[in-house]
Amino acid sequence: MTTQLNKKALNGLFYSLLMIVLLFMASSIGFLFRMIGFPETNIVIVYLLAVLLTASRTKGYIYGILASVIATFAFNYFFTEPYYTFAVSDPSYIVTFIIMTITALITSTLTSHVKKSAVEAQEKEAETKALYMLTNHLTDAAEIHNIAGIAASIISTVMNCKAACLCFDENGLPEKTFVQQISPEKQIRRNVANTEDIKHQIEGLRTGYSIGTEFYDWLIYGRDNILGIIRIPTDKAIIMTEAQTRLLRAMIESIALAMDRFRSAEQRIKYREETVQERYRGNLLRAISHDLRTPLSGIMGTSEMLMDMSKQNDPRYKLAEEIHNDANWLHSLVENILSLTRLQEGRLTLNKQLEAVEEIVGGAVHHIIQRSPQHEIIIDIPDELLLVPMDAKLIEQVLINLLDNAIKHTPSGNEISIFVIKDDKTHCAVFTVADRGEGIAETDLPNIFQMFYTSHTKHADAQHGIGLGLAICDAIVKAHGGNIEAHNHSDGQGAKFIFTLPMEVTENE
Repeated sequence: MTTQLNKKALNGLFYSLLMIVLLFMASSIGFLFRMIGFPETNIVIVYLLAVLLTASRTKGYIYGILASVIATFAFNYFFTEPYYTFAVSDPSYIVTFIIMTITALITSTLTSHVKKSAVEAQEKEAETKALYMLTNHLTDAAEIHNIAGIAASIISTVMNCKAACLCFDENGLPEKTFVQQISPEKQIRRNVANTEDIKHQIEGLRTGYSIGTEFYDWLIYGRDNILGIIRIPTDKAIIMTEAQTRLLRAMIESIALAMDRFRSAEQRIKYREETVQERYRGNLLRAISHDLRTPLSGIMGTSEMLMDMSKQNDPRYKLAEEIHNDANWLHSLVENILSLTRLQEGRLTLNKQLEAVEEIVGGAVHHIIQRSPQHEIIIDIPDELLLVPMDAKLIEQVLINLLDNAIKHTPSGNEISIFVIKDDKTHCAVFTVADRGEGIAETDLPNIFQMFYTSHTKHADAQHGIGLGLAICDAIVKAHGGNIEAHNHSDGQGAKFIFTLPMEVTENE
């Protein structure tokens, strides 16, 4: 800032001296004309020429206007009788002075205006050429670091400096290195001293750039986040003109468009690949699940027959029971996989009807008790009939999955409960499945409903799973317009899963 002020002061002093020299030369020529005997009109024209030269050689309107006024007073002082005074002996001179002043002012203003227009035209031409050159090179960029290199090269050429470009990653964080143009033919990659400092500097930034010891950092804004930084050396940045600043902003906008376009193309490719992978995985899971259904049903039926044919103290009964339990677990897994593939493909349609909550809860508990008779489940539901619009089969599956999850993580003898209340404020039915097991690790809570996510902190007696049950619960509840959450008990013993179902059917359903 101090350097800019000093430069303006020096320019002002130079323009002032130039104006004084030109007016002095005009006065000297005027004395020569008077000695030769030329008429006063010639001296007036010389002063007008001095004003014209002042306006054309200085910046802005002020010096030309000031020269016009001084020229009028100088002509009056040196070349009208009585000489060397500002007195006027002939009233006609007053008209001469007025006309001379007006003519000088008009000449000065028009000259300054023409000069300003010419400068603006040159600046626009330079800006257009620079933007065309930048855009033309950016179209050939194959990846985002190529864009950064091109940006550093073109800006260095246009601004006559050693510009640099620092890219940000997909998460909006600065990379560890940046590219800098150190000569017309050579670029280098430099390490970022501290990425945290850069993040700190740009937070809450309002001027569009941050000031550092080595660089002025101009942000490249994308549609969603920051894409990078254009770094202008400090010694060049502090003397940049308004036109250069405007050109730099325009170039940064072009760079931002190129980077945004590349990021969007990357995202589209990524999403397309993920979609194809999900489709292949869904087809594979569905095919395997269908093929497993029939033999699993046969294994379950045969094991049940063996159990019926054996006494409970017979070792064969225990073997048949274990076979039945494992086959039952596999059968539940197959059903979950099929439900999941239908949900992902949007082929699982909801058959919503008003259903009695106690029947749905009773059906789920009965199913679980058959599989795990050693666990006791406490049920607490309203005394009055509670009817909720839902797909009975799917919500029963949600309850089965939640109860099955509770049993897996709760030792025999510990409490498992399910209770339902009606929330009149939100017009929702609130279902809670709670247990007194080991609870959920804090690191698992944010990911508990993600597909194929399993806890890494199970106790020794916990049963195995592959992380589909809770993901299916989340999908089914959200398809009903509800919400599901997982929490630990406040006393730290066990977990509880809470999901809500709207009491009214929305219009779009």
